[in-house]
Amino acid sequence: MNIDLASDLASDLAPDLVRTFPFPFPQDIYRYSTNVERAGAAVETPAGQWGESVVHIDSEYAHELGERQAILGRDPSRMQVLPHMRASAWDAMLTIMQALALAHPEQMVLEREGEGETFLWTNRLLGIEQRFSYGDEDTLPDEPLTFIGAQVQEDIALLDQREGQLFVDAGLVTFAADWSFGFDVGMSFLEIHGPVPRVHQTGVIARAQKFLMRLQADAPHRRTNWSLTVGRRLDVSTETYPEWGPDRTRILTVDDDAFGAEVHLRVEVQHLVRLPESGSVMFLIRTYLLPLEAIAGIEPWRARLHAVLAELPEDMADYKGFIAYRDRAVQWLSARAPQEG
Repeated sequence: MNIDLASDLASDLAPDLVRTFPFPFPQDIYRYSTNVERAGAAVETPAGQWGESVVHIDSEYAHELGERQAILGRDPSRMQVLPHMRASAWDAMLTIMQALALAHPEQMVLEREGEGETFLWTNRLLGIEQRFSYGDEDTLPDEPLTFIGAQVQEDIALLDQREGQLFVDAGLVTFAADWSFGFDVGMSFLEIHGPVPRVHQTGVIARAQKFLMRLQADAPHRRTNWSLTVGRRLDVSTETYPEWGPDRTRILTVDDDAFGAEVHLRVEVQHLVRLPESGSVMFLIRTYLLPLEAIAGIEPWRARLHAVLAELPEDMADYKGFIAYRDRAVQWLSARAPQEG
């Protein structure tokens, strides 16, 4: 299928942001589900493909890393490692380095030196060459999660498995979508998902936790999640609600061109990885944003998003934060359907 990306150019989007966008809807109706699959298989889309690797670098790399550093500078609580998770943080750092080196061998190299636990890490995109001894924080310029979190676009959450449950006990999360990592640290997996409508009656969260607790170290999986948001703001955490919350009603006052440029489909690709040394479960959460005007440039995506939004129950649209402008988004997408004849 030939795709005209003229709409991307009109909105100054880099073409790779459209070609690698993980459009999340396999059908016209959306409901919560565990929707997990094995990681690493490329997914073909009408615009390109995504999903070949556990970590993904695109043309937003420098911008998003800069945004993360600015957020951490304002709010250090976005990075926390409870004392019993220090070994997991090292495990996560090395696992992410291996994933980066596998996905981007020309720019990222991890070399073990000798028979011991000394490594040389090279990130040519950022000009980093760092020799370190695994487990020795004196050999890194920062705590391990901070060090590697400054080199990936993914947020990182680490879950400890104990007492027959999972607990979010460490992470570096700067791009949360309407939740607070600082508030959730130390909470169980079931507690964190308490406010989500419908999922408890259907048993989705309990099944998801059982799946995660059986996850094997050599078998990373992935899932997608989505919402709508206003603007290209990645940090829509609870902490910054006063900055972005009013946009949910302001967007109703703009003209159609501005509406299509400002309202974005926000998609998270969540990779679920059992860390090999510590046994913790790592969530890598990569956030992608694409404006409606770019979605509308690809007819299968426009039609599918229109169908999903039109059918979505009100309680789900409310929880996802776009109930105020859902109807207008449906109308906007409907008006851009190809004209017959």
